[in-house]
Amino acid sequence: MDRKAVVALLAILITGCGRSKNLTVGAKNFSEQFLLGEIMAQQLERRLGEKVERKFHLGGTNVAHEALVQGDIDLYPEYTGTALSAILKQPLDSDPVSALAKVRAAYRQWGLEWLAPLGFQNTFAMTIREEDAARDHVSTLSEAGRRSWILGVGYEFATRPDGLAGFQAVYHLPLVGSPRTMDLGLLYEALEKRQIDMAAANSTDGQLASGKFRVLVDDRRFFPSYEACFVVRSAVLTEPRRKAMEELSGKLTDATMRKLNFEVTVNHRSIEDVARDFLTAAVK
Repeated sequence: MDRKAVVALLAILITGCGRSKNLTVGAKNFSEQFLLGEIMAQQLERRLGEKVERKFHLGGTNVAHEALVQGDIDLYPEYTGTALSAILKQPLDSDPVSALAKVRAAYRQWGLEWLAPLGFQNTFAMTIREEDAARDHVSTLSEAGRRSWILGVGYEFATRPDGLAGFQAVYHLPLVGSPRTMDLGLLYEALEKRQIDMAAANSTDGQLASGKFRVLVDDRRFFPSYEACFVVRSAVLTEPRRKAMEELSGKLTDATMRKLNFEVTVNHRSIEDVARDFLTAAVK
């Protein structure tokens, strides 16, 4: 082998050695995402025996998606309805099978793969205090139109097509002033302190297990399917990794996710401990 060939080979080896081969799991900036990311990270570590990096608190949907496309992370949990509306700018789809097929096909352009669903949907949940629901005899969003509301919303709900504008085009709820935009973690506190009367929350929020709140029925079926899945860069999907990841498919029902979120957000247990306990019990 001549000198130039040796130099070229050494350069390749040095570059390869400098590149981390560890998988990096990402998550957006709310507790359910942190929990799902930690569950996946621990699952990969215990099944594959390799260190997994964590990059949580990535911000909103567009930030997480861009990090995945650029290879800053290798996988993160996403929801079909969110991908359709926020990333693909496609019409909303209330059929889970159709929605998943659409995002799977479209994401191939970036070399990304949607794994089988985890087993739950996290749709928007218009939530009010249980005492108000009982007093005013309100159980559906159509019935909520009989009175005015101080509405609290997260930042994404305020701007997404499957959020405030689309919702109001269907339900025309009377609102007191403009919706109050805040971090998702503050919505229930704002409800309890009567700073708002209704919150655009999420259907798997742990606080919903407390009995203090009621989710109003989306009787006009505005909100689309939001099945939770992990989106993965195809380039990192070896067969052992795929097998380990897909052991989580179907293991997280709506009730299970709400209970896990309750442990983190209400009982204030660490995400690491809650993730570990779930894997020990559910994924043998």
